[in-house]
Amino acid sequence: MASITNNILLLLLTLATFNMPMYAKDTSSYASSGLQARQATADGAPEKEENPKSYEENIYDGLRTFAQIIHIVDQRHYKVHDAKECLDKAMEAFVNCLDPHSAFLNPKHYKQMLESTSGEFFGIGVIIDNTRLQKDKFLMIIDTIPDGPADKAGLKPLDKIIEISGEALENMTTDEAMRKIKGERNTKVNLKITREGQIDPLSFDITRDAIKEQNSLCFHLAEHDIYYIALTMFSETAMKHIEELLKKSKEKKYKALIIDLRNNSGGLLTSVVDIAGLFLDKGSLVVTTKNKEGKETRRYSTTRAPIAAPVPIFILINNYTASAAEILAGCLKLHSQAITNKGGKNPMVFLVGTKTFGKGSVQDVIPIGNNCAVKITESLYFLPGDVSIQAEGITPDFEVEKSFPPTEQMLWIKKFYGSESTLSNYIKNGNGKEKDKKEEKKDDKQLSWLERAKKALENDNQLRETINLINIHSFGQAAFPDKVATRQKAVDFMNNVDVTNKPLKLQEVVLDKK
Repeated sequence: MASITNNILLLLLTLATFNMPMYAKDTSSYASSGLQARQATADGAPEKEENPKSYEENIYDGLRTFAQIIHIVDQRHYKVHDAKECLDKAMEAFVNCLDPHSAFLNPKHYKQMLESTSGEFFGIGVIIDNTRLQKDKFLMIIDTIPDGPADKAGLKPLDKIIEISGEALENMTTDEAMRKIKGERNTKVNLKITREGQIDPLSFDITRDAIKEQNSLCFHLAEHDIYYIALTMFSETAMKHIEELLKKSKEKKYKALIIDLRNNSGGLLTSVVDIAGLFLDKGSLVVTTKNKEGKETRRYSTTRAPIAAPVPIFILINNYTASAAEILAGCLKLHSQAITNKGGKNPMVFLVGTKTFGKGSVQDVIPIGNNCAVKITESLYFLPGDVSIQAEGITPDFEVEKSFPPTEQMLWIKKFYGSESTLSNYIKNGNGKEKDKKEEKKDDKQLSWLERAKKALENDNQLRETINLINIHSFGQAAFPDKVATRQKAVDFMNNVDVTNKPLKLQEVVLDKK
């Protein structure tokens, strides 16, 4: 196997330069030139091979066929427009077929990937739905980067991109779509989107610019004595932001910390390890990687002393919480479970929201010839206790589905049919507090990104439910400390008290009809 690459190159060179016979249109010519026609069964389906071929045998057979195709194209095709582009697409198709996260990167795409991992890249500043399938005809925007080109142009969360510069998204991979959206600085990209409440698609011409990711958003909920921080990506600055918050929060006692990892698709693993070190004892295992033989290849452990106050941590997650974000949520929960159930003093960690994405694979980018690279899935992540999240995700302790604001149609019905005051000639109550119908609300476009973020959080049912759980836990600490002494006891206590998101068991009471 070690010499397979050299053998393949030799095979391609030999077959590509070999003077093959011209192919006639009947199948007998193909058989005579060395192509074996597979025998078919009575129903036309090929017979199954009794002894499946090895990877090496399949590669040799496939490359022999590929070399023959290249030779036929050279000899017979009327006019080859761009052979390099065709070869790039062939290599891209092969690598993309391996798994959803492996990819062939041509020089342009490789350069764009290097720019995006440096913390600054050129694009429009959108966070997209990473659960999209290639057959889907749209790409949904989950959020926009604050004050980025898309944000300034008026794109909104839940907008669905259906065309990129005139190209439909059907049969386009998500990576390919994102590469088309990104591009050189000061160049334009046209996006056609559909939006709830809009009958016709909307068109946006957006000028690409440098995008610096918004790593965090931090608030103090003074009324409840709670600190809140949202991490949108794990970069080098994310750890500094949360460390600064933890230091500031130590200035006075508070009930709990909320870490919002919803829509966080990952980032730098080193950042996750550094952040975990703010909460866990020095030397605590964060994650390991294992190769296809099941052999452990890397171990990542914390390297510093923790600084977090011993208050409960509630982590918000959803199905867009992926990769590095899943590692942080999962590792903190598992350590909390192992330690607090034994009466330890480390912070209790609880997960609230919906099941995470389940991206537990590791990719390595390997430079190859012609300024290209290949991104290959080479191992899987394993949380402490040998727990894999690959295709499984992490289930929250408290499952809370996201509720969305009413549609524009429902708002319209409420406005014109939803109350007595919508009826013509309704009787006014004469209290002198009649609302001025000319009074207009401030349009969302006039709000800054921070104001819009505040507005969204104020109406966020998952955040409100988390605050409710924190208050229940705080009550338990004061009134029934033994019932919240361990993480599992605390989960059971909160579940028993809080009925907001649980199905109600209703038993009919039969009344006497006499």
